Amino acid sequence: MQRLASEIKKWGRELGFQATGICDIDLGTAEENFKRWLARGFHGEMDYLARHGVKRSRPQQLVPDTVRIIAARMEYLPESQTAMEQALAEPRRAYISRYALGRDYHKLIRKRLQKLARRIEQATGPHGYRVFCDSAPVLEKPIAQKAGLGWQGKHTNLIAFKQGSWFFLGEIYTDLPLPVDPPVTQSHCGSCRACIDVCPTGAIVGPYRLDARRCISYLTIELKGPIPEEFRAAIGNRVYGCDDCQLFCPWNRRARNTVEPDFLPRHGLDSAGLIELFAWDEEEFSAKTQGSTIRRLGYERWLRNLSVALGNAPSTPKVIAALKARRDHPSPLVREHVHWALKRHLA
Repeated sequence: MQRLASEIKKWGRELGFQATGICDIDLGTAEENFKRWLARGFHGEMDYLARHGVKRSRPQQLVPDTVRIIAARMEYLPESQTAMEQALAEPRRAYISRYALGRDYHKLIRKRLQKLARRIEQATGPHGYRVFCDSAPVLEKPIAQKAGLGWQGKHTNLIAFKQGSWFFLGEIYTDLPLPVDPPVTQSHCGSCRACIDVCPTGAIVGPYRLDARRCISYLTIELKGPIPEEFRAAIGNRVYGCDDCQLFCPWNRRARNTVEPDFLPRHGLDSAGLIELFAWDEEEFSAKTQGSTIRRLGYERWLRNLSVALGNAPSTPKVIAALKARRDHPSPLVREHVHWALKRHLA
């Protein structure tokens, strides 16, 4: 089993994972932390986080006979920190969270994990397993920390020592009694509070505590209805997600760009203007977000988010004309945000 564990890490690297680790299934501490987070209502409208009870923290209830979890991470950063800062600083451009610029990561990582599981099967014979990538009730970050892949920073994202946090996580639940890796038992954030101070909406309400209801990623992606007015100005030009807490984290100064072509920007979304995207009709939205995580947002919320960003953009005749063109949109959700944006420009 020790030799097999070493081989698994080697095969993981060959499949494009920068690191792979193994842990047991005792997630008791993480379960208590998660319950407290839910009890505070920090999950907002993400009811699915509570719907599965303790399956998320008790792997054998999700996949019977599981005794180990193989955790893996894959880097996705598509460009330099300077390029991202420039995109944020240009209010006429749309800022899209960098994980969403390329193809949908769920499929790519699950396919690679399936290949890894089959490689294991070739060495051991049939074994019980199931692969995940943000696709089931799984406590991904606590699992990755327990498997030695990093620690949860003050922004609650996982940070890898010397390599930062721009990566996706995936897991294989297995019935193989593999030797486990030493967990990362302490934070290396020290006294730094860069992520807390830079968060536009104050969503990091304390070290290691995120109130998702205030988070721009939640507001622009998970929230179904109107974005609360108190947060709209702070959203700036962010139309899908937010990267600020990672962008300004000192550990990410050493982060490497991805080597995966599928994670590179498509359809010019890394440099597109707000007016250009706001002009898309529903057919164009569907075509240019095909195979992307942005597709699940839907056209209506896409226009909602762009309306807010245009409301925050410099007042120009073109911006006002673009908004006026949609002020009678059939969707009440879109109309509300367009009218809010026009009020800001016409005040």
